[in-house]
Amino acid sequence: MKEIEQYIDHTLLKPTAVEKDILRICDEAIKENFYAVCIPGCFVKAASSYLKKSRVKVATVVGFPLGFSSIKSKVQEATLYTNDGADEIDMVINIGHVKSEHYDQIKAEVAQIKEAIGTSILKVIIETCYLTNQEKVTLCKHLVKTKADFIKTSTGYGTGGATIEDIKLIKSVIGNSKKIKASGGIKDYNTAKLYIDHGVERIGTSSALDIVKQARL
Repeated sequence: MKEIEQYIDHTLLKPTAVEKDILRICDEAIKENFYAVCIPGCFVKAASSYLKKSRVKVATVVGFPLGFSSIKSKVQEATLYTNDGADEIDMVINIGHVKSEHYDQIKAEVAQIKEAIGTSILKVIIETCYLTNQEKVTLCKHLVKTKADFIKTSTGYGTGGATIEDIKLIKSVIGNSKKIKASGGIKDYNTAKLYIDHGVERIGTSSALDIVKQARL
């Protein structure tokens, strides 16, 4: 296992966030050696400039948090933020399309966004709290066929976040074909470590400082 810091996307997606808050978490990410910061798209250019001499990556969200935006809108968002310096895009799928079994539309959305961002990392947020286990299984089987890099559990704005049951279920379907990002409600080291032990490659959390503090006790 890598150091816990290198699994963490230090996240600030509160609607009240201002630029000084974003630069503060950038400083924290540099100091603590977090893998990335995950921030609103409007701050990507500032964060990218601030972090350009560091190893910290910049991640941002697209179609956040509901996923109902059109494919065209999501592609434009992803393109803009990548051009502004985002290294990674965390996009929310259209949950209604899952519920309607419109999997071709979901795959088309993922394909177009991935094409737009090129070599940048694409994480697909499936918002597990709104899906049945069968929907999760079917969706993950379809996502395996796409060029997405990660399947991400949650936005943190749904009715629930990551659970170990969902991590196990997703891993059982995708194997090593995609990476997994767990997010939503991860506030302590033991939970983060449990997810990592079950195959998670990235942890999205606004409690990153608490997690690394606990790891060093």
